[in-house]
Amino acid sequence: MSIDTDTARRVAKLARIKVEEDALPALAQEFSNILTFIEQLNEVDVEGVDPMTSVTPQRLKRRDDVVTDGDQPEAVLKNAPDAREGFFAVPKVVE
Repeated sequence: MSIDTDTARRVAKLARIKVEEDALPALAQEFSNILTFIEQLNEVDVEGVDPMTSVTPQRLKRRDDVVTDGDQPEAVLKNAPDAREGFFAVPKVVE
């Protein structure tokens, strides 16, 4: 697929990127190269290939989801600049 300078100009405008008029042909060529590479990737058969997050197999470290510092509301609220009725008090921000 080939991108012309008018299309490159329009893409630059939509992306709010200032591109000088003499740089538009090079930008159009870059866009064309990118689209050619994408077309080349579309030809690859990926049927049966599982998606992966990394090229090396990794297993995330897991731990038990256990509450360790709970049931201490008084100690937690000591850090609050303003606490009322067992909760953090914050100033009203919406009228």
